[in-house]
Amino acid sequence: MEFRKINNITGWVVFGIAAIIYTLTVERTASYWDCGEFIAVSYKLMVPHPPGAPLFLLIGRMFSFLAMGDVTQVAYWINMISVLSSAFSILFLFWTITLLGRKLLGVTEKTADENQKWILIAAGFIGAMACTFSDSYWFSAVEAEVYGMSAFFTAFVIWAVLKWELIEDESRSNRWLILTAYMVGLSIGVHLLNLVTIPALAFIYYFKKFTKVTRWGIIGTLGVSGIIILVIMVGIIPGLPSVAGGFELFFINSLGMPFGSGLIIFVLLLITGLAYSIHYSQSRGKVLMNTILLSLTFVLIGYSSYSLVLIRSNFDPPIDENNPENIMSFVSYLKREQYGNRPLFHGQYFDARLTDQKQGAPVYTPGEEKYEVIDHKIEQVYDPNRTTIFPRAYSSEPNHIREYRRIMNLGSGEVPTFADNIEFMIKHQMGHMYWRYFMWNFSGRESDIQDAGWLSPIDAMSDVPPSIAQNRGRNNYLMLPLLLGFVGLLFQYRKDPKSFSVVILLFILTGLALTVYLNSPPVEPRERDYIYAGSFYAFTIWIGLGVISLYAVFANFISNRKTAIAAAFLVSLSVPIIMLQQNWDDHDRSDRYFSVDSAKNFLASCAYNAILFTGGDNDTFPLWYSQDVEGFRTDTRVVVLSYFNTDWYIEQMTRQMYESEPFPFSLSEKDYRQGSPNDFVYYVENPNVKGAIDLEQYISLIKQNHPALRVSASVSFYNTVPSRILSLKVDKEAVLKMGIIPKGMEDLIVDRMQIEVKGQGLEKKDLMILDLIATNKWERPIYLNNTSKASIKIDLSPYLIQEGNAYRLLPIENPNPGADFVNTEIMYDNLMNKFFYRELDNPNTYYNEDYRSFVLNHRSSFNTLAEALVNEGNEQRAREVIFKSLELMPDAAIPYDFSFATTVDLLFQIGEEEKALEIAEVIATRADEALTYYIDNFISRGMEIQKNLLILNQLGRILSRYGEEELAKTFSDSYQSHARRLQGMGEIFR
Repeated sequence: MEFRKINNITGWVVFGIAAIIYTLTVERTASYWDCGEFIAVSYKLMVPHPPGAPLFLLIGRMFSFLAMGDVTQVAYWINMISVLSSAFSILFLFWTITLLGRKLLGVTEKTADENQKWILIAAGFIGAMACTFSDSYWFSAVEAEVYGMSAFFTAFVIWAVLKWELIEDESRSNRWLILTAYMVGLSIGVHLLNLVTIPALAFIYYFKKFTKVTRWGIIGTLGVSGIIILVIMVGIIPGLPSVAGGFELFFINSLGMPFGSGLIIFVLLLITGLAYSIHYSQSRGKVLMNTILLSLTFVLIGYSSYSLVLIRSNFDPPIDENNPENIMSFVSYLKREQYGNRPLFHGQYFDARLTDQKQGAPVYTPGEEKYEVIDHKIEQVYDPNRTTIFPRAYSSEPNHIREYRRIMNLGSGEVPTFADNIEFMIKHQMGHMYWRYFMWNFSGRESDIQDAGWLSPIDAMSDVPPSIAQNRGRNNYLMLPLLLGFVGLLFQYRKDPKSFSVVILLFILTGLALTVYLNSPPVEPRERDYIYAGSFYAFTIWIGLGVISLYAVFANFISNRKTAIAAAFLVSLSVPIIMLQQNWDDHDRSDRYFSVDSAKNFLASCAYNAILFTGGDNDTFPLWYSQDVEGFRTDTRVVVLSYFNTDWYIEQMTRQMYESEPFPFSLSEKDYRQGSPNDFVYYVENPNVKGAIDLEQYISLIKQNHPALRVSASVSFYNTVPSRILSLKVDKEAVLKMGIIPKGMEDLIVDRMQIEVKGQGLEKKDLMILDLIATNKWERPIYLNNTSKASIKIDLSPYLIQEGNAYRLLPIENPNPGADFVNTEIMYDNLMNKFFYRELDNPNTYYNEDYRSFVLNHRSSFNTLAEALVNEGNEQRAREVIFKSLELMPDAAIPYDFSFATTVDLLFQIGEEEKALEIAEVIATRADEALTYYIDNFISRGMEIQKNLLILNQLGRILSRYGEEELAKTFSDSYQSHARRLQGMGEIFR
């Protein structure tokens, strides 16, 4: 059989295997993090967080039709985009390996003999399967994120340029270059990671066009490829819209033309200029010029998917992040300006003092007849003595500074040097944030706990606590993928240095070079290994080529070539087999639903027509999915506090959304727009103000922009809050008539709510919350969750009463600030009857750390309710609640966490001593084992260590209180022993 046919058939077999594995393990609903958002915005073509992924959304919308009207299946079908994209990337990886293998063996499709054909197929199969079952690749393949589709574009363009290299007919080969350019343009509408492959592609072009490789040729190729990246990343993506914005300003503000006319004229000029240039190059026979212009045109055609953002934003969809409905806000959206900048080539150390703030470029917004300047960007100036080239340790956030000092081993007063700066880059950014992930994929992974290390065969053989040994995220590949990859790397380097330089460039650019560009802070909310999937993809090319190397070795002492091929294949087959066996249990998401169930439980905690404030991504994106896709509790308005500091988001709260009415703000757009004196309202003590100030009066002064509140700043002025305490009068009779006060708590209604301002003052979100509280008059229920409670700079805790997984704001004061304030009737009904707990009792379902955290929140809610019931004297109901929690979320499915110290206390209180002691011994043993392991092995896991210390300390106190002195002493002694050891090794564990 001819090689082309075998190659094509086997490629599709590889695709089928990857597609089947990913389909079997794909999540059936919306995962945590960005997946809920991407599914929701795909389903209704809305506007996600910057810089968006419009092509992904368009394809997602098409896939959503396969749900056939069943909204509960929409997430599954949009998840299938990643399944198929990732499977196609494996197909192109297979063909890439066989192409590179042919170059390695010096054969073509026609000249390869039978043995060479089959060793090439074996190499492609092993490399492709290793990539299929690798940790990071598999993770992205089974959820609705952009990385699976981004991997497809990366795999396709590499394969396409390698195919181009084989075509001698220039007219035919140039079509492949234009196709590659089009795919690069399309990839912009998914993720920009594809652009870092351009230098590797440029070297394939250079090696084909120039038979003699020179130093200047290499430098020139790198320079040209760098220019291409800059043209796309700077000149096209934000550059063209920025120029269009300049046209718009000129034609509207200077010539008085209608809005949009400058943009239209610019687009017409661009199209005309390209068309003329292409015609000119073609008519004059300028082949290179024509190819470049056509490639540029097709990049722009691919990039045109971004028109979706402008079009949909103008229809004001429910999710419309940054509201990029005009060219000015669109440029800001593309530049991700809401996230700020990370210094790359020059910037400050983390201890640098801010010395000045300069007025930067103006910020425009459409007025009645022209664009108006509403603000100026601020340029921060730092002490020049504390700035440096190539800044790595730059963030001034307190938790970041603590980590910088720990990683660099600096004392509290020590000043970081440039050497410390580089040490942080090598040790943390490259070591912890790249090489650790690399070793996860090709050597092994310690566990799924945040910051877990990689696993060597020696580490895998050492004794570890059962809680770590049984962690499904613990994967041990015996370093086999790593070893086979290095064999392939060395073999390609020796036999085909040109192709090796292409692959290693791809490996570095999508790995270490990316870490340098991203310049990550020392603390991330989650592991970021998926970012480097392109680098891991490149390494699996070497795993495939390692099969050819093994064959070459075996052929030296096995005379029968087919036997040598079989031996090389069978030995190499252990690599994907062990990766599949180790990774299946922690990549199978097929029975996991709690991301959406936990979101529904937030919404179910709220009364009808509620306002629910949320904090982070996992608090919010699954809620958006639940409302915008499944239509669950669309009466409730979800307010994301991190966005509530922006004028565009506050304005969206003034619109009707589903059944949710607009917010009754008293502050108008001029009071909260960007650049107003209320962007941050500082607390400035006023000696004329004694005690609390009336909240409604204060809001009125803000509306008037009253001079009494003003303080001058370097570039303008800002408003202040002159007292730490804001007071809101409560109409008791009106509140009682509303029927919102829990039965038996009528005497807890206050005459005035006293709200304390925390920190330096009020952010815009805090001011708008205060305005909402003052104007709402309790008409709509207002709720906060744990994250939002911690995110605001006003203290509402005395007036928050728990009704589930959320806290309702009511004009009643907690009579016992040291105890939880609970509406037991509503909370009991919510937890026992209205909440969702699908598959939480299934020990075969895998829950990673994100899911376990939300399970902990639910267990804590059950404990809170049980404790409140005990305090009310209702022990029978408390018993029902505790045992319901144990039934719904058993240890066999989700191991006991540190909330179970409280559960033990409650079990003692309701007379369940036997169950209490059983659980206490289980969690104390696990805590002791984990602490011993971490301390003995000098493993710094700050949060895990704190949790386990807390368990032992609490259990010692609890058991002593209930007369279990012997066991209490055991736990207390264990706590003291570990605490003393940690104190002695403070530099390591601080």
